[in-house]
Amino acid sequence: MYTVVSDLMTTQVISLFEEQTLPLAGGIMKLKKVRHLPVIDDDGTLVGLVTHRDILRSQGSLFSLLHSGQRSQVELEVPVREIMTKDVWTVKPDTKLLDAGRLLADHQFSCLPVTDDGGRLVGIITDRDYLKFALEVLK
Repeated sequence: MYTVVSDLMTTQVISLFEEQTLPLAGGIMKLKKVRHLPVIDDDGTLVGLVTHRDILRSQGSLFSLLHSGQRSQVELEVPVREIMTKDVWTVKPDTKLLDAGRLLADHQFSCLPVTDDGGRLVGIITDRDYLKFALEVLK
């Protein structure tokens, strides 16, 4: 039976480094069909999170006054550290599923990165993971 986050989390997490760019983040999200990309440092420690909404919001605010040619050039130079959320709520692998689910629901988060005691990224759990789990349980 599923009881803790490690039972449900995705461990093959696609992540970025903070100097990587917006087009790369957007391309990865589109190609891999994900909405969240944790941002890590060289040691694998979580330093931020970029979401699909972050990218859309940045394109609207950063580039609204530029024509499309300028927008493309500027976008190529913007690192994800400029738009990522830095104070990211996380859970541990041994967090109870009910507690993580409450965090997602109460704060309207769509994901929670999962970190070890040293802050290194070890997984991610999303609202979609919970939905799939609920559908399995209700079968």
